[in-house]
Amino acid sequence: MQRHSSDLATCYVGVSFYRTASGQELHTAVAQVFNERGDGVVVRGGTAQISKSDRQPHLALSDARQLLLDALAEYRTTHGHQPARIVIHKSSNFTSGEINGFHEAADLRDIDHVDLLWIQRRGAPHLYRTGQLPPLRGTSAQLDTRSLLLYTRGSVPYFHTYPGLYVPQPLLIRSVTPGTDLQTAGTDILALSKMNWNNAQLDERDLLTLRTAYRVGSILKHIPTEARIATRYAYDM
Repeated sequence: MQRHSSDLATCYVGVSFYRTASGQELHTAVAQVFNERGDGVVVRGGTAQISKSDRQPHLALSDARQLLLDALAEYRTTHGHQPARIVIHKSSNFTSGEINGFHEAADLRDIDHVDLLWIQRRGAPHLYRTGQLPPLRGTSAQLDTRSLLLYTRGSVPYFHTYPGLYVPQPLLIRSVTPGTDLQTAGTDILALSKMNWNNAQLDERDLLTLRTAYRVGSILKHIPTEARIATRYAYDM
């Protein structure tokens, strides 16, 4: 990822959920991507619960706090310093407990800049453009002060076509922290959708933070919870 000299060192964290092999418990997997290089490690979190109000998985305040503290500890081990900014991408909405837990962890590490982003993969409105091709990759529309529609896949002028088989589906990005610059958030997400070093495709719909967490979750459910070393290196498998 390109960085301007004035940009803050940023730690990107993706939070998604997976079920244990027995299917009885819902756990959380975290993929952490370091700065613009795309180097990542995985930290396994506590047990999530399905909320009765929105039927989505959520973490308790203490689990959210510990999850981010563990992620920041891995960041410091890798880089030798703490980030100045944290961006958390989550596949479900943030509860007040999760928001408070993540902010408490940031406060404990004296990190002032925290952006919490809910990435919705379903239910987003679609845009249309003149002609037969879908919207360009990178097309965005700010729906309100905290919502941004973003096409991470779409038509590419260089190819003079849309390099895909199906109609591209946009992401709906919702910020739960006031003051978040949605255009900056969208630019970051667009770059993160190109940082999968495991294939030669130009881009993918999902950003690296959440795509890695989805994949790692399918691995972690077969690894005992106490196997922390295996969890740390699951990203390299």
